[in-house]
Amino acid sequence: MKLVMFDIDGTLVDSQNFIVEAQRRAFAAHNFEPPSRERALSVVGLSLREAFVELTHGQGPAVTLAAAYKAAYSELRAQAAPEDDKIYPGVETLLRRLAERPDCKLGIATGKSRAGVQKLFDRQNWHGLFATVQTADDALSKPAPEMFERALRETGLEVKDACMVGDTTFDMMMGRRAGAHCIGVCWGYHSHEKLRPAGAQVLVHNVDELSAKLDAFLQ
Repeated sequence: MKLVMFDIDGTLVDSQNFIVEAQRRAFAAHNFEPPSRERALSVVGLSLREAFVELTHGQGPAVTLAAAYKAAYSELRAQAAPEDDKIYPGVETLLRRLAERPDCKLGIATGKSRAGVQKLFDRQNWHGLFATVQTADDALSKPAPEMFERALRETGLEVKDACMVGDTTFDMMMGRRAGAHCIGVCWGYHSHEKLRPAGAQVLVHNVDELSAKLDAFLQ
């Protein structure tokens, strides 16, 4: 039995428009200049407080901005339809195929809140696909390895039988620090040139490549 851990934003779901707009609203509400799109996406993967500490260079009210962001994101999502989640092409089929394998457990490690993950699962009918779900509410922010280590304990598996799939340097660093195999996806929010130095042993450019690499890992 092996464990495949996935990040969400930028790996399974393209949430960038929601993220950038929610950040813009949060900063504007407190009379701060909002970050550029590139800068906004550079912190995806971190827990919210850590993300806003990074965005304000430690000089702004990170907790207040994080709360404003959560409110703005929730408002934007409430106005959107389920199809606005923009699941990356091929991801749905891949997840359901892997979930049916008797030799594989799936997991989530995300900077999103548990409530946010549950809402996504509700919209996409993903309940039951994942054996473990680790969120920003449960553990230290990426790139600390705590989320991954909690997932291993919950599933009873060893790190030699686990891999991390993600699009950011934070995902790769978390997986590397836990001692896991790391697969970087090149369709997300961090440049693929940064993923290998952060710990990616394999880079994939589309879901078909990811599917093949995961099949090889599961052998």
